[in-house]
Amino acid sequence: MKKKLVGALSGAALLLALTGCSSDDSNDKLDAWAKTVCDQASAQTQKINDANTAITKVDKNGKPADVKAADSAAFQQISQAYASLAVIVGKAGAPPVDNGTEQQKNAVADLTKASVAYAAVKTTVDKLDTADQAKFADGLTVASAAADKANKTAETALNTLREGEVGKAMANQPGCKTGASPSAT
Repeated sequence: MKKKLVGALSGAALLLALTGCSSDDSNDKLDAWAKTVCDQASAQTQKINDANTAITKVDKNGKPADVKAADSAAFQQISQAYASLAVIVGKAGAPPVDNGTEQQKNAVADLTKASVAYAAVKTTVDKLDTADQAKFADGLTVASAAADKANKTAETALNTLREGEVGKAMANQPGCKTGASPSAT
C-alpha cells in the first residue's frame, strides 16, 4: 500500500521532465518563453522530488505517526510546488504560438487543480488515526487513490505544455530536460 502511494508521487516527480523532438527552427521568442518557464520550474520539480524522497525514507513498516508526518509534509510540499508552477506559467504569459493563450490558460487551470487536489490529500492524511493501524492503513489506501487522481490532473496540465512547438522549445531547455528529475522506486 505504501508502495502505491510512493508510486503516485514518483509519477508526479517525473512530470516536469518534458520531452520532445528538438526543433531546427529558431523561434527566439518561443525559446525565451520556454527558458523563463523552465528556469523557474526546475526548482519546483526539485521540491516534488524532495517530497517523494522524504516519503521513501519512511520505512514501509514504519510507525504510523512517522508515516503520517512524512506523507503530510510531502503532500503539502507537492501542493505548493504545483501552485508555484501555475504562477510561473501564468506570469510567463501565453507562449508565442497559435493557440498559446488557450494552452497557457488550460495549463494554469490544471496546475491549480493539481495543487488543490494535493492539499486535499494532505488534509485526508492529517485526519488519519494512527492509534488503530488497520484504520490507518485503510486511510492510506484512500489517500493513495486521491494522490493518483491528483497526479493525473498534474499530468494533464503538463501534457498541455508538452504539445507542439511549445513542448519542443521546452524540451531544449536545461530546466525541463528529461533526467532533470530522478525517479524513486
